[in-house]
Amino acid sequence: MLEKNSFFVAPLAGITDRPFRTIVRDFSPDVSLVTEMISCHSLVEQHKNCPRNFDNYGAEGNIGAQIFGADVSLMADAARILQDNGAKWVDINMGCPVPKVATRAGAGAYLMRDHKLAGDIMRAVVRAVEIPVSVKTRLGWDSEHMDWRELVDIAADAGVKFMALHGRTRAAGYTGDAVHPDVHELPIPIIANGDIKDVSDVQAMENLGYAGVMVGRAMLGAPWKLAEIMGQNAPQDIGRIVLRHLDLVLDYYGERSGVPLFRKHAAWYSAGVPGATAFRVAVNQITDAQELKDKISEFWGCVAEI
Repeated sequence: MLEKNSFFVAPLAGITDRPFRTIVRDFSPDVSLVTEMISCHSLVEQHKNCPRNFDNYGAEGNIGAQIFGADVSLMADAARILQDNGAKWVDINMGCPVPKVATRAGAGAYLMRDHKLAGDIMRAVVRAVEIPVSVKTRLGWDSEHMDWRELVDIAADAGVKFMALHGRTRAAGYTGDAVHPDVHELPIPIIANGDIKDVSDVQAMENLGYAGVMVGRAMLGAPWKLAEIMGQNAPQDIGRIVLRHLDLVLDYYGERSGVPLFRKHAAWYSAGVPGATAFRVAVNQITDAQELKDKISEFWGCVAEI
């Protein structure tokens, strides 16, 4: 079995914000966390409408902050800001498949199509900071361009310390089963990402030469999933966890933004629980924080702590 520091929570856009990471830490104090991706433009320009631009990571343990962008100098500047804000390492997103990032912005997964730019960004970020730099990418742009191995070599030459490899192409998005190639004999450690859900998956990745595993969508509605994979029992008091998560979201975003943002979390937490469909329908109509707390308390049969 891999060591504790070989387990990672994947960066999930709109999910792995500070409230979610706090809940994960309640169950897994020693695992490695990666923030949701942060635009280098937004971070450097300090956009006020994006709370994660102002996060301080000093008290969050082993945490990497992920940035995306296609401007070499801005990516370097953003990396310095993240270092100053207490990130333990900087992660460069070279795998996000969504159109606004990978096509319109020329960032994320698009960098798998422009290895020169990818290399320039990696070298600039590595030179800009004293903390380690990692890269998260995919197998390739599509099934005709599975050139992840070349990107690994570029990363190693640039001074990148490790890479997370999602076992799908950009074209596949999140559909189909993840395919994990053998990574023995590569110049830097590789972390497996994609469809990691249980101990058997972890063992399979270790057998293929991966230095660690990164769990993503399996964490939705189950922020204790990594702890469970590592041998802990799943918690029983789900309602109290949901209420604590909601309070953290309200503190971080405020009620106006926090309530609609939390609806998806409430839905994920309720998956598989009797009455979940009716609960989700009701929650999606709620705009008031206290009403949402009352609905959660009613559904799980618990009360909010004062």
